Amino acid sequence: MRPDTTLELLATPAEVSGVRRALRDYGTDVQLCASELVTNVIQHLGEGVPVTIRVSRDDGGRTRLEVTDPDPRVLPVLHAAVDADAESGRGLALVEALALRWGVVHSHPGGKTVWCELGATAPESGAVPGAGAVSVVSV
Repeated sequence: MRPDTTLELLATPAEVSGVRRALRDYGTDVQLCASELVTNVIQHLGEGVPVTIRVSRDDGGRTRLEVTDPDPRVLPVLHAAVDADAESGRGLALVEALALRWGVVHSHPGGKTVWCELGATAPESGAVPGAGAVSVVSV
């Protein structure tokens, strides 16, 4: 089992590829979800926002990815792609498609954590797609 990973960084486009490299051992689905969630921070809160990324894997192989930022007001919203040629707007749809479930937790005063859980990865078949259940929790 891979140990838990924590990354602290300022969300910038240049950091997104570094996040993917740092999470390579967790597989492409985790890399993709992490890069989409960090990109959402950049697009909706701005460049240079501090984020913390945590990845953990349980004994059954399920992986939990968390991206924490300092703004509790800007919540992620899953949108249906209206225009097939649009260059953005599909990040959460990708997370929804890959994750067993995902959601948002108001993790501390002045911040939130967007999280997703991905199934165990089979050696040849890739990640197990999930039901895509979403939850928003205030703590």
